[in-house]
Amino acid sequence: MQPIRAGSKALIREINAALVLGRLRTQPLQSRTDLARHTGLSLPTISEIVAELLGSGLIEERATGRSGGGRRPVLLALKPDAGYVVGIKLTETRVIAVLTDLEATIVAQDVTAVPDASVEAVVDAVAAAVARVRVAARDRPVYGVGVGMAGVVDRARGVVRHATYSDWHDVDLADLLIARTGLPVALDNDVNTLVANEKWFGAGRGVDDVAVVSIGRGVGLGLVLDGRLYRGATGGAGEFGHTKVIIDGPECACGGRGCLEALIGEPALRAQASTVLGRTVDLDEAATVARQGNAEVREIFRAAGRLLGTAVGNLVNLLNPKLVVLAGEGTRVSDLLRAEFDLALSLAVFDGLQHDLETVVDTWDDEAWAQGAAGLFLGELFQPNLRPDEAGRPSLTARKAVPAAE
Repeated sequence: MQPIRAGSKALIREINAALVLGRLRTQPLQSRTDLARHTGLSLPTISEIVAELLGSGLIEERATGRSGGGRRPVLLALKPDAGYVVGIKLTETRVIAVLTDLEATIVAQDVTAVPDASVEAVVDAVAAAVARVRVAARDRPVYGVGVGMAGVVDRARGVVRHATYSDWHDVDLADLLIARTGLPVALDNDVNTLVANEKWFGAGRGVDDVAVVSIGRGVGLGLVLDGRLYRGATGGAGEFGHTKVIIDGPECACGGRGCLEALIGEPALRAQASTVLGRTVDLDEAATVARQGNAEVREIFRAAGRLLGTAVGNLVNLLNPKLVVLAGEGTRVSDLLRAEFDLALSLAVFDGLQHDLETVVDTWDDEAWAQGAAGLFLGELFQPNLRPDEAGRPSLTARKAVPAAE
């Protein structure tokens, strides 16, 4: 574990400023008295921090609140356009980019084709996409770039240990992108960006224990445990699709057999439906045939729902989340899975753990994944630099943090 910076007035100030900014980020329109009450800081300390944040342009006075007698309190809020962040979702063939303000509201977006899966082609495409969307920031600072991609990602080092859909191993992608864009880069598994979006803007708001299961070409998992995003020891947590559910089952792209992904991922469902129908179909056509009453194709989706429900039930038994979210592009066929999923989940969950468990389906698009990547970067931007090795990391609370602008 990295050592914490030695205690100092500067560090205490950064932590206190982070408390204030964090409160205003999640609960805008707070008075100075409100901030003191919710952060535990004294009113003089709050007044000093607020004065500094107003002077830096990060927050603003927006309105006056009701008074219980005497002077009406001035309400404060984050100034959304005080700066911007770029969010990137990497797919096999495209770079989806968004520019968001400090409240993660999307103000510009771009889609760039990736000609091949080489590292060079991906870096070129990301750099081009970043350059296009950051134009919308005009003269305001762009603090950095959040990038989400499928694979095992060492978040702390910015290294792709293994890319799911290309032959990448131990690629220092963050450093390559920093060199090309001139901006700080935060790299993470793409499902974690989806979790960030769910936690801050979706069904997971205010919930401390959330499991987000993404379904589509692959099957992924993102976790919020006790209010914190859980990545595992080396960033590899969440390879839910490679849990083995059938011994000696079909071969998976990972080289193993019987993986959940090899049975219910989009390629598997397409192949099963094509075999039944005697012709090649995509997932949407297979779903249409099932909805029109083809019993054999419908059973393919029902079986997938049962397998997924059982696997998620085992997950609930291990982690006891309060909320399970099904997300990703595969949710467009969730109507064909849901009944069997719910039944299998109820049968698999240990007695008592299903109490108060909520399961929802959220149909996020690629833009939402990119917005989540921006949100992950924002989450770090609002934190103080607690360790000596973080001195150069962008932080809105550090006096010497200099945003990267055009």
